[in-house]
Amino acid sequence: MVEYAYLIPLLPLASAIIIFFFGRWLPTKGAWLGIVAIAASLVMSVDLFLRYADGTLHLPMEMSWPWFAAGIYPFEWGILLDGPALIMLLVVTTVSLLVQVYSLGYMHDAPRFKRFYAYLSLFTFSMLSLVLANNYLQFFVGWELMGACSYFLISFEFERDAAGAAGNKAFLTTRLGDLGFYAGLLTIFFVVGTFNFGQIAAHLKDGSVSPHMAYIIALLVFCGSVGKSAQVPLHVWLPDAMEGPTPVSALIHAATMVAAGVFLVARTYGFFLVAPQALEVVAWVGGITAVFAASIALTANDIKKVLAYSTISQLGYMIMALGVGGYSAGLFHLTTHAAF
Repeated sequence: MVEYAYLIPLLPLASAIIIFFFGRWLPTKGAWLGIVAIAASLVMSVDLFLRYADGTLHLPMEMSWPWFAAGIYPFEWGILLDGPALIMLLVVTTVSLLVQVYSLGYMHDAPRFKRFYAYLSLFTFSMLSLVLANNYLQFFVGWELMGACSYFLISFEFERDAAGAAGNKAFLTTRLGDLGFYAGLLTIFFVVGTFNFGQIAAHLKDGSVSPHMAYIIALLVFCGSVGKSAQVPLHVWLPDAMEGPTPVSALIHAATMVAAGVFLVARTYGFFLVAPQALEVVAWVGGITAVFAASIALTANDIKKVLAYSTISQLGYMIMALGVGGYSAGLFHLTTHAAF
């Protein structure tokens, strides 16, 4: 089963393509196809977890395939299966399955029902490909695809002006953070000449990256987390994103889009360890966000807005935990928050 781990993200992608082009001729307009695909991904993820638990699967495990070449630099599409990725696989597939099953009844009378399920499946593929990525370039592709899907889902009921405006706000606000992330990726490649996580870790271990450059890279990449995980000052998009259908709010707030920012900090932790001053910035941003958002939630009178600000506050706790060195605590809280 391990050698077929690449199918975990590809199954939702295949279902998204089939639903989008042929959904009108399928039973329930393809909804059951999307549910079966993500259920299969969940079964494969659980199997990997059980194999790891009983000691038959040894992590980390990496597989890669040629993607394209730019001059003398080859780029690859690969899979890195380690502890954080295994946890995120379980979280994403479980919540995505529950959301898709719930949407079957919640959205059954909605216009563009077929398109809704195609977006959900594409969103899930984007997050799973990000989680399993073994390099920053593949991570960034999944990251941006997920941002596009969130725009489509938040503004799904675009007949309402508020929904359309909320989608635009979410897209533009998160893009601001992504400018920093993109600059960080360019800096990483300039300094170490590769995007592969394992090769970057080796460069960090042998001292090839100076603390000064590690500090710059860590803060630039963290800009992406600030946008995606709705940290101060780019937190403003998340409360408005509640204009999307309720299942979308569950998918975005529980396990996928907002958790991706926390996961990015975890993936970039090597740079933060070389430049601990950057961790202090992360801790302050997370701590301020946690208190600030919680205080706003106390005054909100719309239950979905209360949940939104509560989510921002909880994300602040996760970011703060990573900032004070609580790597395991941050990922553990990510998992528990997705559950409740």
